[in-house]
Amino acid sequence: MEKIKEIIVVEGRDDTRRILESVEADTIETNGSAIDEETLKLIRKAHETRGVIVFTDPDFPGEKIRKIISQAVPGVKHAFLTKDEARAKGKGSLGIEHASPEAIRTALSKCYTETIAKESLISQELLMDAGLIMGPFARKRRTKLGEKLNIGYTNGKQLQKRLQMFQISPEEVVTVMQQILEEENDNT
Repeated sequence: MEKIKEIIVVEGRDDTRRILESVEADTIETNGSAIDEETLKLIRKAHETRGVIVFTDPDFPGEKIRKIISQAVPGVKHAFLTKDEARAKGKGSLGIEHASPEAIRTALSKCYTETIAKESLISQELLMDAGLIMGPFARKRRTKLGEKLNIGYTNGKQLQKRLQMFQISPEEVVTVMQQILEEENDNT
């Protein structure tokens, strides 16, 4: 079983159980989106000693936790699952605890470290031209882009910031968008 050096931050004990079924790792549980200062201190200490991977559910509370941790502990790594990978079979709930071990291992192998760039690499014009913001297929294309780049789903306002945060180049966006457009054409 693959061993993960960093400590993985998850939302709860069911997530920890699923992580341990997938990889050998240590976890810190936030116990939901009301993260207290003690938990943030623990995450800071973990980041200083071994590094941290934030691996939360692909939903609003998961994104809220991700933002709180990123602000309190700059430079943590992020792993993402798609909503389909995190959906319980036959149910509507989302969570790391529902993902397959393979999906978890893949997400953990494609972590991004958040960086703060002074200027955006990706222009609004590029995002509009690619049909990622505004237009009838923008949401669907953002979802596909997030899956292929493994950066999670974003809305139109978040997309540029997320691409900048993980230093995704314009060339990467263009290449992935070409793949998405080819897939769209193949499906029509």
